[in-house]
Amino acid sequence: MPRKDRLDAFGGSVLLGLTLLLAFNQVIVKLVNAGLQPVFFAGLRSALAIVFVWAWLAWRGRPPRLTRATLPAGLLIGAVFSAEFLFLFLALDLTTVGRSSLIMYSMPVWFAFLAHFWLGERITPRKAAGLALAFGGCTIAILSRPATGEGSLLGDLCALGAAWGWALTAFVARRPVMRAEGPEMQLFWMVLVSTPILLLLAPFFGPLVRDLQPVHLVGLVFQASVVVAGGFITWLWLMSVYPSATVASFSFLTPILAILLGALIFGESVTWAILVAAALVAAGIVLINRSGRG
Repeated sequence: MPRKDRLDAFGGSVLLGLTLLLAFNQVIVKLVNAGLQPVFFAGLRSALAIVFVWAWLAWRGRPPRLTRATLPAGLLIGAVFSAEFLFLFLALDLTTVGRSSLIMYSMPVWFAFLAHFWLGERITPRKAAGLALAFGGCTIAILSRPATGEGSLLGDLCALGAAWGWALTAFVARRPVMRAEGPEMQLFWMVLVSTPILLLLAPFFGPLVRDLQPVHLVGLVFQASVVVAGGFITWLWLMSVYPSATVASFSFLTPILAILLGALIFGESVTWAILVAAALVAAGIVLINRSGRG
């Protein structure tokens, strides 16, 4: 499909569907955590994702090639990816879906700082305003404690760790060696390296199996195939066809949808503080990803 200068109805519907999938993804993680210990679950997901990503690359006629030159960068991006999902899966075990998603999607704030100092992507006044809004929303989310006690401070801090892990993963992906590899091989390095790291760390976080049911295994396969492989590849396609700033700006919908799904499925509290925090983070993401100078 030729590249387009604006988002059309088809691209918009695909992007909305992907945004809903990413929000629903956190619901699935929380559900599967009831059957599998979070870090063990994350490791199994990466292990299964290796198969799906390899199959995709082979189908495209570009089977994975691991070279000595890319080994250090590949190990680094895989290690950072491991930290990102270790923190995210623990966060969803300790706090609510809405709070976890909202705090994790403060990632553009931390990436913007990294890009400013080490990638030469200067923070413009418009970006600075977006950073301030998103940072304020993240702070409100962490400091506001619902009266129900369902939001754990440790869980919120784990979500913040996941946001930093995501930002560092994106940062390593933008460095010359990994950038030359391309997004699909980056994903292959991530799942390949994270599998042994997460599975080796898992025993330190308690029993590997909880109350395992068939639905948890279905959720595991869905995560590895649809979310990790399918979702990421769809995102790559959208970024290759439509303006990247427009596509990236839609990420503001994910935490908002996650808050709604958490309330509908788990009965999570939706307080005024969390709504204000979501509005600030959403506005910040849009400003940070908006194209143009100033």
